[in-house]
Amino acid sequence: MKKLNYDIVVIGGGPAGMAAALEARKAGIEKILICERGSKLGGILEQCIHNGFGLQYFKEELTGPEYATRFSDQVEASDIDVKVNTMVLDIQEDKKVIAVSRTDGLFEVETKAVILAMGCRERTRESITIPGDRPSGVMTAGTAQRYVNINGYLPGKEIVILGSGDIGLIMARRMTFEGANVKGVLELMPYSTGLVRNKVQCLDDFGIPLYLSHTITRIHGKERVEAVSIAEVDENKNPIPETEITVPCDTLLLSVGLVPENELSKKVGVELDPVTKGAVTDEKRRTSVDWVFACGNVLHVHDLVDNVTQEAELAGNAAAGYIKGTYQPRKNPIQMTPGDNIGYVVPQAIHYDDPSQKVIKLYMRVKNPKENIKMVIKSDKGDVLAEFKKDIVEPGSMVNLALPTMKLSDDISSITVSCEE
Repeated sequence: MKKLNYDIVVIGGGPAGMAAALEARKAGIEKILICERGSKLGGILEQCIHNGFGLQYFKEELTGPEYATRFSDQVEASDIDVKVNTMVLDIQEDKKVIAVSRTDGLFEVETKAVILAMGCRERTRESITIPGDRPSGVMTAGTAQRYVNINGYLPGKEIVILGSGDIGLIMARRMTFEGANVKGVLELMPYSTGLVRNKVQCLDDFGIPLYLSHTITRIHGKERVEAVSIAEVDENKNPIPETEITVPCDTLLLSVGLVPENELSKKVGVELDPVTKGAVTDEKRRTSVDWVFACGNVLHVHDLVDNVTQEAELAGNAAAGYIKGTYQPRKNPIQMTPGDNIGYVVPQAIHYDDPSQKVIKLYMRVKNPKENIKMVIKSDKGDVLAEFKKDIVEPGSMVNLALPTMKLSDDISSITVSCEE
């Protein structure tokens, strides 16, 4: 078996992996390898041909491929090594990465640090157990997006979409552009789970109806989808039988959530958060395995790629700092705790005393929509460390807050983030 040696191995060549590798290179790490299972760098952005990317990071509006190209061009111009069509099979406890590719076959990489940037995958029909027949024409919204934007195929003409996640909303508009009839988007929750701007631009602007508190109770069809039965749900998310109707269609797109790709993380023993399904990390994006870092959608599902990039740069810089031994641990680590109406907080802990880091960005999602509230960050001593007024917060839009590090005294052992009326 071929053996290689690198200082950092980055697993995943999407926006997170590329940004992390570039930042580690800027920090002085010379031997960096990106392993990407696809045929080129860019990840999921290559099929996201709509605009709206880069507004925060580049201060201009780009399509997904344009955003990805900004980073792939930098990687190609650097001395960072890239192996595409390469699948990482295992991360071993002795800091070895086992991978396989078309050109190299099975090979082993000895490394000093690993950055996880594998992204996420869509939930499928099997994960939500929709009853009924098993015809063709049922697929995830991301699969349909690839068919249309990459392969040039139209998956169907009479479309029903289950789930109001961002990919589902975007595909409602995309299918309409291609001449399909999108009969509606169904959402189990009483609110849209995607970005507000996507609901407005992709549904409202095209007159596509959104049915909140609705689900699909059955799929009909033998060879091809012929219809779906839909119904309202009660407060316990159970279908209300008397509301059930049948809607003819030839295609059902599923946009019912994303799951971080953490199979490799589990193999090396990284602790996972039961809510995010990603790694438990500190403010440097360091996991419970001290030489493994995580960033992007493999850590927690983001709604903006700009946030992915900023988080990845943090992880890349931190991996470099780990190799150089430049970070000083705090006397007392601080645990982050989700408070009232907060689903999760990333990072889950603060471990370092870094004078150069003036603020620590906290990323979170709320459990329920709220209006005219305050986001309050409190220490276990009862002190308010920071507070922010918000006109509206929704589960579909990630909230990020800046915690000033000057407020972090040595006697703090935990911090809680809450929504207050």
